Amino acid sequence: MEELRFYSYPSCTSCRRTKSWLKSQGIDFNEQHLFRETPTVEDLRKILSLTTYGIDEILAKRSKEFKSLDMDVEDLSLNEFIDLVIEKPKLLRRPILTDGERLVVGYDVEGLRGITNQKLEYAASIS
Repeated sequence: MEELRFYSYPSCTSCRRTKSWLKSQGIDFNEQHLFRETPTVEDLRKILSLTTYGIDEILAKRSKEFKSLDMDVEDLSLNEFIDLVIEKPKLLRRPILTDGERLVVGYDVEGLRGITNQKLEYAASIS
């Protein structure tokens, strides 16, 4: 199981709420600034493999960046979509939290409980 990775943007309210919740629960995580350290192709492939609804789950469709696109992202191949997101990381919903096996997108307390409880149980089992 991988370390808990938290892709965030400091100005994002959902990111700040998620970070605060994680800290209040004593959860360790590796934070990565989504725009300064854009996820790699491999990271994005892994994130997409963990989604239930594919690109719709991680795409910020209400963002200015998305609304300014002059294309239908549904028509893109997976590689084209990943290239687009690397070029324009503001297209990603925030925050994104993963342990390599599970994924939580946005501020979702139930999802956070699920991903962190599993993490805590794993940590307790190796002690």
